[in-house]
Amino acid sequence: MRSIFRGAVIVFALFAAFNVSAQKKKKDVTQFVDPFIGTGGHGHTYPGAVAPFGMVQLSPDTRLEGWDGVSGYHYTDSLVYGFSHTHLSGTGIADLCDVLFMPTTGEPQLKNTDYRSPFKKKNEDASPGYYATHLDKYNIDVKLTATPRVGVHQYDYNGAAQGNIIIDLQHRDEVLDSWIEVVNDHVIRGFRRSKSWATDQHLYFYAKFSKPFKTYGIALNDQLQQGQSKIQGKNVKMYITFDNPGEVISKVAISSVSAEGALKNLDAEMPDFDFKKVVKATKFAWNEELSKIQVEGGAPPVSVQRETNAVYNPYGYNAPISKKKKLEIPDYARLKQITFYTALYHCMVAPSIYNDVDGQYRGLDQKVHTATGFNYYTAFSLWDTYRAENPLLNIIDRKRTSDFIKTFLAVYEQGGLLPIWPLASTETYCMVGNHSIPVIVDAYAKGIRDFNAEEAFTAMKAAVNRDQFGLDNYRKTGAVNADVEHESVSKTLDYAYDDWCIAQMAKMLNKPQDYAEYIKRAQYWKNVHNNQNGFMQARDNGGWYTPFEPTEINNNYTEGNGWQYSFLVPQDVEGLINSLGGKANFERKLDELFSTSAPLSGRQQDDVTGLIGQYAHGNEPSHHIAYLYNFTDSPDKTQYYVNKILREQYSAKPDGLSGNEDCGQMSAWYVMSSLGIYNIAPGQQQYQIGIPQFEKMVINLENGKKFTINNPGATVGRGNFYVQGFNLNKKPYNKLYIDYNDIANGGDFEVFTGRLANKLFMQELEKPTSKITDELIIPNPYIISGTKTFKQSINIEIACADSLAKIYYTLDGSTPTESSTPYTKSIAIMVNTTVKAIAIKNGKSSFVDEAVFTKIRGDIKLTLTNKYLPNYSAQGDETLINGIHGTANWRLGNWQGYQNKDLEAVIDMGHVKPVKQVSIGMLQDTRSWIVFPPKVEYWLSDDGKNYKLAATVNTKVDVKDLTVQTQEYTVPINKKARYIKLIAKQFGALPEWHESKGSPSYIFADEITVE
Repeated sequence: MRSIFRGAVIVFALFAAFNVSAQKKKKDVTQFVDPFIGTGGHGHTYPGAVAPFGMVQLSPDTRLEGWDGVSGYHYTDSLVYGFSHTHLSGTGIADLCDVLFMPTTGEPQLKNTDYRSPFKKKNEDASPGYYATHLDKYNIDVKLTATPRVGVHQYDYNGAAQGNIIIDLQHRDEVLDSWIEVVNDHVIRGFRRSKSWATDQHLYFYAKFSKPFKTYGIALNDQLQQGQSKIQGKNVKMYITFDNPGEVISKVAISSVSAEGALKNLDAEMPDFDFKKVVKATKFAWNEELSKIQVEGGAPPVSVQRETNAVYNPYGYNAPISKKKKLEIPDYARLKQITFYTALYHCMVAPSIYNDVDGQYRGLDQKVHTATGFNYYTAFSLWDTYRAENPLLNIIDRKRTSDFIKTFLAVYEQGGLLPIWPLASTETYCMVGNHSIPVIVDAYAKGIRDFNAEEAFTAMKAAVNRDQFGLDNYRKTGAVNADVEHESVSKTLDYAYDDWCIAQMAKMLNKPQDYAEYIKRAQYWKNVHNNQNGFMQARDNGGWYTPFEPTEINNNYTEGNGWQYSFLVPQDVEGLINSLGGKANFERKLDELFSTSAPLSGRQQDDVTGLIGQYAHGNEPSHHIAYLYNFTDSPDKTQYYVNKILREQYSAKPDGLSGNEDCGQMSAWYVMSSLGIYNIAPGQQQYQIGIPQFEKMVINLENGKKFTINNPGATVGRGNFYVQGFNLNKKPYNKLYIDYNDIANGGDFEVFTGRLANKLFMQELEKPTSKITDELIIPNPYIISGTKTFKQSINIEIACADSLAKIYYTLDGSTPTESSTPYTKSIAIMVNTTVKAIAIKNGKSSFVDEAVFTKIRGDIKLTLTNKYLPNYSAQGDETLINGIHGTANWRLGNWQGYQNKDLEAVIDMGHVKPVKQVSIGMLQDTRSWIVFPPKVEYWLSDDGKNYKLAATVNTKVDVKDLTVQTQEYTVPINKKARYIKLIAKQFGALPEWHESKGSPSYIFADEITVE
């Protein structure tokens, strides 16, 4: 047996046999955790039992579909289907909820609509590692707890003569294969292979019961298979039945490797059926983790009595509350502590351990590997967590951070790519950027170095130098361009930040050549920054994507808009300030972000929530922005807005999160900001100073030292308060930031606050730094035209953000140099032309900028009977005849979208002429509601009034074909006509099998061709 297995057993033995007296000496902070926070609204958390970073998340499933059912639970629900063993914490995409157990009485039922039960909120209770509810339909009390790899169920059947447990392997996801086997009257084991967000997830389980079951039945496709002890298939369920069950305990271990691995996990972590011991042990483990930060105070003590009819107590307890019972409301400080410790709790439920106790795990290559000397993890929401969650763990959980990085390197070794958003044994490729990179670099910069740094550096370079998701276009042109790749602005900004991180790693590893290369790439944000309007704007056809509206959510941004992304340059804030014309302009831009009354526009994006002006705290790209005032002459505005966000975007209620929890990031922002420190650019040593929220905060470091943050002014009340002064280790401190080493070395940081902003004091403080000074680049020029196509001649202009750079251009498709024509005035374009331009300053050249202008046929005219959707307008009224053909990536914007109405267009050729054939291009992406028209009709007319049907073309592709593809509806005509009417019929409502069944589908069309 491997040493890691022995270690796991020893660790859990200590964990399970903890010393109660020792527990009493340490304050029980688990009392301040309310797992129901985030289960309402759009938080997408679950309330069930989980050990810190545990493989098992044993929780009730109350919702099987819909965006707010991602975690399987929503606070507003009143029906429970059962209790499954894996759950995602606060993600925006659904998965897991594997292996459902449901206790019932009476005749066993195998359909979930038959076996589900009502429950009441007043009967729910949850705390770290524990969940309880009552099933009204069956009068069964359910209690759940968990070790890292084992879920433990306790069912009290309350005197029923017979009790059942339903085990449903079909529950939730698409099942690719499964089996279940009865080993004996105490033991069941099984397997489930499923497809959802994780496209090939293997999960084995091993279940033991405290009492023998008398009978059982296994069903395939909801039909019982008589006399079978093992059944395999895609729809496998079973029941087991107990006579006079009383109280039954089920312990269920899981594994991605094998049923034998699950059994090892079970025997190592839960050798007996002592439910209470596990509850205590898990609570102890949680208290150890949560006590890494200890907070006190937060507001003056207030105690209030009130009459209440509430069934939910938002202060950390969920015991039944009878009507008209007097409930003492804890003071405001307690509420803040509940919000704080619940946030810290949410920072520790993901990622999840994925290896068995013997170190084995299923890798992203679907092969079984062994983690030697570390734990292998999954469910890394890196686009979210690199911002605050991982920097927090770099301070309070450095050993686990080291395991995360070793996991990343194992993923790289097995698949050649660092993880992006790995789940189970699948790389989902969700979100943009390669944000395992800042996690690695921030850890290394802060002294976590027990991993192979050279291998990590090689892996980071491999990640950003592959040809995927626009990275090749980014390297070739200095930006991801909107006519090449969707979400181009967000990708450019995220790639530039990742490159800055690589540059920092190169510097730490003494690799000057690599540093020079990647610090240049870290400045590519300049190529999407339109300094004329101050926004990050997509580059399209050599110029700026138009029309541009900064409030518009469209395919140029990832879950956001121009407002939210125009400040995403944490590696070069001072460079952004210069591009905007100085600190005063930068501050005004921030002010407008927070104060504008302009609403969101464009497509619906559920992730963009928690709005303050156009600042969106419910989604991560905004999370650093309030701290940017520290770079201006008004850092008190950082304190104002951080206070405001803490107070208004979080609460101790089920809907107490303003957006998806995202595996800890939403909560980590709260934790770090409550401490009064925030690292806007992980990889950098400086933490911005904000506004500490508690009277005393102690960070217990792994090196045995303590870093204490005191803010006596946190007792002044519930409103805003501002910094009046600092002391570090009893000496005056005059900086707006604090370095990592000041924290790591331990000490005392005193922050003195008051009701009024002390602008004079704040202006005297040393400001933080965030600037790139090496290998400065020349921003790309941009070609201003307003159109890609024309019928008459057009004039174009060329400009550059660097006004001192000289611009040179060509019109023949050749690459411009300093010997090419210098740009001095606008250029007339009269024929199909490719314009190329460069900007040069002091011998340095920008990338080549390129635009193609196409002359539209002047002999035809297009009239649209039904207007296209404004969100999917492409190039406007003449898109369908402009000679530009859309590709299968419809998000690039070359397709026109129609919904609810057929596409009806009329081509006028000016006079009657021979028509050889006609065609129109269409696109299908059924998952995105875009479906090929069932048929396209072509009608001919000489006078534009009287039409005759000339031909009908039916689709060749079924709606069930989920491949994103295009199709030409081409038909020979061989007749004379002046007018051609084209009618593309809508598919209509999405079919029953579609996840959005009943919703109206879209037609996406581009380019009518007449020969």
